[in-house]
This record gives sequence, structure tokens and C-alpha cells, in this order.
Amino acid sequence: MHDSAAVAGLLWDCWLPARVRALVGRVLPEGEVDGRRLAVWLAGVHDIGKATPAFACQVEVLADRMRAAGLEMPSRRAVGADRRLAPHGLAGQVLLQEWLEEQRGWPGRVTGQFAVVVGGHHGVPPDHPSLRDLDGRWDLLRTPGGNEGVWRRVQGELLDACAAEFGVEGRLGEWRGVRLPQPVQVVLSGLVIMADWIASNEDLFPYFPAGSECGAGSGRAGAAWRDLDLPGSWRPVVPRDGVGELFASRFDLPAGAVVRPVQAAAVETARGMPEPGLLIVEAPMGEGKTEAALAAAEVLAARAGSGGVFFALPTMATSNAMFPRLLSWLDRLPAGDGDRLSVLLAHSKAALNKDAAELRAGSRKRIASVDVDGAVQTVSAGGEAAASAELVAHHWLVGRKKGMLSSFVVGTVDQLLFAGLRARHLVLRHLAVAGKTVVIDEAHAYDTYMNTYLDRVLGWLGAYGVPVVVLSATLPAARRRELAQAYAGAAGDDERFVPVEQAREYPLLTAVSRGAVPVLGRPAVSGRGYEVRVERLDDGLGVLADRLEAELAGGGCALVVRNTVGRVLETAKALRERFGPRAVTVAHSRFIDVDRAENDHRLLELFGRDAAVRPGRHIVVASQVAEQSLDVDFDLLVSDAAPVDLLLQRMGRLHRHAREGRPAVLRDAKCLVTGVDWSAAVPKPVRGSEFIYGRHALLRSLAVLLPFFDGGRPVDLPGDISALVQDVYGGGQVGPADWAPALEEARLVHEKLQAGKADRAEQFCIGEAGKDGRPLIGWLAGSVGDADDTRAGRAQVRDSEECVEVLVVEELGDGSLATVHWAGEGRGGLALPTDAVPSPEAARAAAACGLRLPVAMAKPHIVDRVVAELKQFSFEKWQTKENPWLAGQLILPIRPGCQTSLAGFRLMYTRENGLEVSNAR
Repeated sequence: MHDSAAVAGLLWDCWLPARVRALVGRVLPEGEVDGRRLAVWLAGVHDIGKATPAFACQVEVLADRMRAAGLEMPSRRAVGADRRLAPHGLAGQVLLQEWLEEQRGWPGRVTGQFAVVVGGHHGVPPDHPSLRDLDGRWDLLRTPGGNEGVWRRVQGELLDACAAEFGVEGRLGEWRGVRLPQPVQVVLSGLVIMADWIASNEDLFPYFPAGSECGAGSGRAGAAWRDLDLPGSWRPVVPRDGVGELFASRFDLPAGAVVRPVQAAAVETARGMPEPGLLIVEAPMGEGKTEAALAAAEVLAARAGSGGVFFALPTMATSNAMFPRLLSWLDRLPAGDGDRLSVLLAHSKAALNKDAAELRAGSRKRIASVDVDGAVQTVSAGGEAAASAELVAHHWLVGRKKGMLSSFVVGTVDQLLFAGLRARHLVLRHLAVAGKTVVIDEAHAYDTYMNTYLDRVLGWLGAYGVPVVVLSATLPAARRRELAQAYAGAAGDDERFVPVEQAREYPLLTAVSRGAVPVLGRPAVSGRGYEVRVERLDDGLGVLADRLEAELAGGGCALVVRNTVGRVLETAKALRERFGPRAVTVAHSRFIDVDRAENDHRLLELFGRDAAVRPGRHIVVASQVAEQSLDVDFDLLVSDAAPVDLLLQRMGRLHRHAREGRPAVLRDAKCLVTGVDWSAAVPKPVRGSEFIYGRHALLRSLAVLLPFFDGGRPVDLPGDISALVQDVYGGGQVGPADWAPALEEARLVHEKLQAGKADRAEQFCIGEAGKDGRPLIGWLAGSVGDADDTRAGRAQVRDSEECVEVLVVEELGDGSLATVHWAGEGRGGLALPTDAVPSPEAARAAAACGLRLPVAMAKPHIVDRVVAELKQFSFEKWQTKENPWLAGQLILPIRPGCQTSLAGFRLMYTRENGLEVSNAR
């Protein structure tokens, strides 16, 4: 009790962000002073439920000592399975409520809002059925009969002592008039869990020898805290620099760069909002939205008292690309002497990221013993402190439940969506985000299922007062309003938000402070606009090859984007036959991880802003991996038909950078739209495109592009972006009259599908924050259990089809296994013995070769066979805790360029094409 209470006080004083302290303090009579008292007291009493027969009977030798002291209880066997009716968290909540009501005169209806923190300290607040079940079994809380009074007295003495020891004896009278908002109950629950976990660490708080005096005191907790060495939260200060000076000091800008209007407007809006809140930034691709978000986040964080930043992105690839940019920004932030900031890359393959691994390696310290009487001596891998804060990946802030508690986190948006999922220890994830400023990138990239979770999470972030920056280049106006209202906690018909949806200007800033009228900002465009000619191109490999040959006759670089990997591969094969294998590069999602990373690196080398040697003539055939995160520049774009927002993203790869020497025929940006039967009365996209995007979005996109096709006016970027997006997603009539029946049919199918997605998401989505004073009882009823960033975990917040993920290894001529021979950085050709545990280097290298098999191999009728055949390579010697990289993984041995049979499919993997799959029949 003393240890947990002391740790809670240290967390409050040294770790908890000012934002969270203020959130708790504002509802208590004496503000943050009361907030600290409350946190310490709840941490101190959280295990009162262990002072019950149901808990104490578990270890007979200890139970006998209690019996000898007069606390009679039945044996564990006698109690039997009924013990499960009184887990000590639930028992503690009941005892605390009873004590507050009977001993402190509290009305029964107000006790639950405080006691539920005790009840939920193992990750799930009690629900009403559990409370009802225990209500009739007081024998589990006190042995009935003459001994019942002894139990009652001991429980009361413990609670009385805690009230006196932890400074709340004189405060409980005033607190009974408090109505704790549910967000406050959540963060207090998270704080108590943290205190409990730290105080339960035997290395930090060793058990007292039998017979010794169990004095706690500040020395024991202080020594443990020094040994834990938990970095404190970030303490930002509102930058006083002008916008130009701020950007110059925070970012590695190219020579001659100037701050763009949308960047300046974002910072000034963040400075001028009545209260830090939601800032939606809509601006074209390549306008520097990331830098605008980080600069605005610094301002908002300083104003709100945030202790860190969470940057959420749609994919692991975009998260990996963002992580070094965040580290660079952190290195340039002002910091005091000795400041340390905890940093995390949060996704399921973060352990394989080079930047994250280097950060972890530089942050390790030798564990030292706890010296109660003096400072703890630790050995850090770092040297002398630099002018910037020391960035660390702290050893305690790891794992699916604690990692998000790091101050600065870059990760997939799943990590944010998990905050809306009814899952165990959800309060820790809420505590993590409640103290941060949150940035959500590519907000247009999420479907109805994910948006259901996102909107619910935004509502909670608004209730916490968390500043949020949302970025998008192609956000539908209706979705803009939904985001704003979700954060503000406003009803759907709130007229204050009508202008938010009606706004058509671009770029556009939308600022929302809870309780205030939304403010719209209309920054000027940067003047970087250009025009794109759009033409229809018949679908056919020969037609495509002929057109590319004509367009690239004088040289140039073309990007061909296909909507399915199958179309990528068949297109690349045909183009290599026409242009030669060295003139065509393939990029798609069906490469192993190390190859995908190398593919991205190579594309940046050849087609990025700073490309030193640009090919004279080259064609890249890619899937949707080319839509986002890659800062590449092509002379010509050929794209399968796609929803207009994605097509505009693809156009953003055209003439992206000012470049001398483009071939004369390609000096005007041009996009050829294919993958459609244009001869049909209503254009018919290819089957794969309809499967991925749906006919509704595709037909409406083609309809609004009709005035631009084949000699019509060019698409003005960025001038036409907002108008095109709003026309497609706005619901108004589009297209010729003879398209109307097909469009209506597609709309009905689409709306039914979206309604189903929303209904499925709601099944496991938490509710909105309830009325102040309403306990969190039943908040996580129907919990999915633990939420984590595994394939199964992500499936809970993404409505995507299941897939099977494997680690690809190379089968050598003698039948032995090794890592793929072409892997760079010394990872290729490392032996993987099947009769022994592979070396850590080889195991890690193999783990970097993850690959997702096609969705067709994960269909219900075939997936069990696929997994069963792969399990023949689950070598017994690899299934040990000494081999965490490979234990439990599915292994796919391949011979490069040779076919492998698996569950009726033929698989072939090559470095050039990635995985090719065909049906064996």
C-alpha cells in the first residue's frame, strides 16, 4: 500500500503531463493539490480487496498466520470456484464503497465514481452483473458468524489508516460533493495501474525479509524511482519566434526555402485558437503539411500542457518514413540541461526498423541494485549531454500495454483506434493519449469501419482537452464536418457546423475548440500549381506498350499504377518484352519487407527530389504503394481508374519537383486513365478495381472527370482538388442522364455496405463519455480481451480481409535453410539450422523477410490447409524464448526463381518481381 501510494505521488510529480494534472484538478475543490492526494490515496487502497477470505485463503501457510491473529477463513478447497465471484479488485471496490457510505457518510450513489478505480485496477472496470453476483455473497468478503466483526474491523482500520497516512482524512467531506467526469476516472485508473505495476516489481521493491520491520518511507520509493529512471514528460514552451524563424530552427529546409502560406497559417491558427483543440489542415500534396503539423503541435502542446506527441499514419511504411523525421525534429527542439524524452516507433514490425533499433541500443542501461541510502549508479550508453534533449527508448516503456506511454510516438493509426476498442487495460492507452498532442495524417485514407472508431476516439480526445491536428489533401466536406463534430461532442444537427461542411476553399484550415464556434481559415495557395492533361486509354497491354513507346520516344520516366498486384505483374512482363528488363521496375506490396524497403530506397534514389542520376528512359509499374509517402517525380502517369481522391494523390507524383530537361513531349503533365471498358454505355472498370474500391466511388469519379477527358480542360492542381473531391463524395447528381440508373444502383449497394461496416464496428466500440459522476461500471462489458498490433489485433479496428503472413527463407541445394542471399547490410545467406536455435543475427535477418500471402490464400475454405502445410516448417528447436524472432512464425522456404507448391497454389519469388501466385490446377 505504501509503495503503490509513494509511486503514484512520484508519477504525479515527475512524469504525469501538466495537461492530465489539470484535467483531474479542475473538478476538485483544491485543484491539483487535491488531485495528487486523490491519486495517492486510490493507489494506496487499491489492494484493499486482498483483505478478504476469498483472497487470503489462497496460500495456506499465510492463511494460518491470519487465522492465528483471529481472522478465521475456510480453506481454498472449501471456498472452491466461488472465489471467482470476488476477485480482489471487485471486492476492493465493494469494501471502499461500503466504508465511504457507512464510515464517512457519503450518499451511496456517489461512491462508485471513486471506488471504480480500485475495482478496475486489473484492466477492466466491474460490470453490473458482477456486482450483483457478489452482493449476495458477503461470506467471500468476511467470514460469517462471530468472526465477521473481526474482518470488518481490520478492513476498516486499514482504510482509516490509509485516509490518515495519505492526507485525505480532512478532504473526504468535501469530495463527496464532487462529480468525477468519466475521463478523470479513466486517467486515475491508468495512473493507479502504473503505480501498481512499478511497485510490484521485485527488482525495484524487494520483499522484506521475514521478521523485518516493513517501514516504507520516501527512501525506499525514492531509490526505486531513481533506479527505474523513467524519463519525465516533455515541457514545451510556446515559441516566441516568428513563423520563418520557427521553421528554420526546427526543420532541415533546403537552401532558399520559404515558409508556405498554409504552414504559416497553421501555426498562427494554433496560436490564436480560444482553447487548444482540433485543427484540420487541408492542403495539396507536397505543401509541407508534415512540417506544418509538427510546428502547430509544438504550439498547441505548449498551450495545453501536453507532455508529448503521437503521430498516427495509415501504414507501417509511412510510419517508418516518418520516424526519422520526428527524431530530427526532436533533436532541434529546445531543451534544458539533462532533459530526457522517451520515444517509440509503434507497430508490429518496429523491432526491425533500423532507426528504432539504434535508439534502443543507445538507451540501454545496466540494471543496478536498489540502494535505499544513496543514489543508484547506472551505466548509460550515451556520452555527455548535447544541447538537445536526450532521446531514449526506455526499457519500461515497451510492450503493447506500456509502449504508448512514451512521450513521443510514431505509429500506425491502429494504435489510436485501439483507444476506441473495448479491450483490457484500455485505461492505459487513454492515459497515454490524454497527455499528448495527436497528429492524424492522411485522414481521407480510412473507411467507414475505421472512421467509426476514429470518431469515437476523437470524442474522448475532445473530452480530455487533447489538441489534435488532422492532415489531408483530399478530405470530403461531409467527413470534415463529422471529424469536427466528433471532437466537439456536438449533435449531428448542430447548425454551428454547417459552414464547416459548406466550405469549398482550398487550402482550408478548420479550427474547433470545445464549446466555441468553429473557425475557418483560408490561406493563400503557394503558387506551386500546375495543370494535368487527362486522357482515356483503352485497357490492353499492347495499347499501353504502344502509347508508352510513343510518349517516351525522346526519353522520360513514366509511372504506371495498377490496382491489383496481378495487373502489376502482367503489365511489367509485357513492358519488359517491349522495352527490355532493365527499363522496367516493379513495386508492390507482395515483396518481403527488406525488399520493399530497398525498393522504396531505390525509387527515391532514381526519382526523388535529390536524385543524382535520373534514368534517360524508365518505367515503374506499381500498385497503390506509390500513392503516398514516396516523394518521387515522374514525367508521365498511367493509372487504373480509382476514386478521384486517390487518382489526385497519384497525380501528385507527376512533375512534383521543378526539373530541367524534361523531354519536350512530356513538359506538360499528362495522366492516362485506363483499366476501364470505355466502349460500354456506362464505363465498366475492371473487376479487380471494383472489388477494391466499389462501383459507386469509381463511377462517380469517372463522371466528374468527363469534362477533363480527351481535350477537355486540364485538371488544375491544386485548384481543382477540393471541387473534384466534393463533387464525388457530396451526393449530388453527376454524369450523363443515361448513367443515372447505374449510378443509383451502385449508390444503394454502397450505402448498404457502409451501414454494415458501421454496425460491425459498433459491436466492440466503447461508448461516448457519460455524464459527470457516472461510474465507469460496465464501460468495457463485452471486452475483446487484450488489444495488440498483431494481424489479429489490427483486424479488430480494420475491416480488412484476413491474410496469412510468413517469413521467407531460402532453401539451398543441399536442403538446408538460410536467409535470402541478396539481403543487404550483412543479412544475406546466414545459416538457419533446423536442429538448433539459429544465431540472433540470422533469426533477426529472417524476421525482416516477412511477407503477406494473397487474400485468396486466406479464404475460409483454404486457410486451414495453407497453415497446416506451412506448419511442417515450424521446427521444434526454433520454438523457444531464446528465439523470439522466429518462435511461433510460419516459415515459407523458397528457391529463387523456382516454383513452390502450397495448398493447391504455385508460388514463385524473385527479387525482381516479388511473389507471383497462380492456381496449380
